Amino acid sequence: MDFQLSDEQRLYRETLRRFVDREIVPVAREWEHSGRYPTEIVAGMRELGLFGLAVPEEYGGLAADTVSFALTFEEISRGWMGIAGILGSHSVTCWMLARHGTEEQKSRYLPELASGARRTGIALTEPGAGTDLQGIRTTALRDREGDGDDYIVDGTKMWITNARHADPLPVLVKTDPSATPAHKGMSILLVEADSPGFEVTQDIGKIGYKGTESCEVVLTGVRVPSSQLLGGVEGRGLQQALSSLETGRINIAARSVGIAQRAYDEALSYARDREAFGQPIGEFQAVQMRLAEIAVKLQAARLMTYWAASRMDDGVRMDTESGMAKIFASEAALECATDAMRIHGGYGYSTEFEVERLYRDAPLMSIGEGTNDVLRGVVAKALLAGKAQIR
Repeated sequence: MDFQLSDEQRLYRETLRRFVDREIVPVAREWEHSGRYPTEIVAGMRELGLFGLAVPEEYGGLAADTVSFALTFEEISRGWMGIAGILGSHSVTCWMLARHGTEEQKSRYLPELASGARRTGIALTEPGAGTDLQGIRTTALRDREGDGDDYIVDGTKMWITNARHADPLPVLVKTDPSATPAHKGMSILLVEADSPGFEVTQDIGKIGYKGTESCEVVLTGVRVPSSQLLGGVEGRGLQQALSSLETGRINIAARSVGIAQRAYDEALSYARDREAFGQPIGEFQAVQMRLAEIAVKLQAARLMTYWAASRMDDGVRMDTESGMAKIFASEAALECATDAMRIHGGYGYSTEFEVERLYRDAPLMSIGEGTNDVLRGVVAKALLAGKAQIR
């Protein structure tokens, strides 16, 4: 049992920390409040090769181990969680394409996705279907008036990260709407951004998670060649999407750790510097108890996240482990952000201090990549079925 990072992982983390402290921390509050898109930060992430995190080396990617993958999202979220979203959806799709795509699809897209010349996201959620993906209504039916080789796609997707920059955008569709059970009729199509009828119609307003866009995407009679069917076989779309979300939950857990770390850093600094009644507020026991709670939850969340990531590196199925890490870390992030705000007192409610952004960003972590209530059900079913054990 080894709780230490390897030398390579420590060096990688130090490189990330320098980048975050130099390029993200100084501008995050101003850019987040002004709604400015972080173009320069994206360029820096491209230079570091971070868009190739989940891309195999043969296609020009980093092929990062999962612990290093987690370190990336932790460190970037420490600076500004919204920036991590730009990499998050992109990496989920790169992972999915590398494992489920045809050789032609991988050769066509992965090299440019690895370099950041192309970016992507993933279009699963709809206005009436989020957690219940089998309830989607977007259809992709064969063009019976033509040669039957193309799909005609109609539907609406919501909350799509990177939608204005994604090319291609993987879209979960029903290729057989009458299939029973529904998942047998679901597939993923790689829709290119210049396809007629493909439109990003609006950016959805959010209280947090800014820096990247979350959009509504409308597909009206979009013609998609059958060569764009992920894996080349219909009926595997839900399986392909859910398998990729295991990495997404590691991503969310690690982002949560980043938020909690920044909450700890800000709370500790403020407790040392702020004086009341003639002494630093860190001398008061009530503040000390909150600081201790933040530190305990932070470290527990970090260890659970690294544990789940290392299990994935061992090559085992880890939907239970990733779900547990995501549940614990996301709730720890919100609790740490709240306690950090309380330590700041009135200033914690001010937009002049960092903790208010952490407080706004943290709640999303319990929602994204499967709500915590749903994941509790996933974990419980695995335990009851004997597929996972706690010893």
